[in-house]
Amino acid sequence: MDLQFIGIDPETGHNGSPTVWVDTATADIVLQSYTADDETRAQCVRGTPPGHSMGIPDHESVIRIPARMAPMLREACDAAERA
Repeated sequence: MDLQFIGIDPETGHNGSPTVWVDTATADIVLQSYTADDETRAQCVRGTPPGHSMGIPDHESVIRIPARMAPMLREACDAAERA
């Protein structure tokens, strides 16, 4: 696996470092960010769409990406499409 670094939260400090990469082999977008709080996780479970199993599987997480990182996510999507 070879990850292409896209960007890091410009307001990152000592309490976290949300980061975006693209896997150059699979074009998957890889995210590191804040674990969603219990209220957000509960909203995700309550808002389960039709055909989707209830709950959050053990192998998945709900994360929050700061809105200020939207340009990096767009860049990651572009990079993934080029891969």
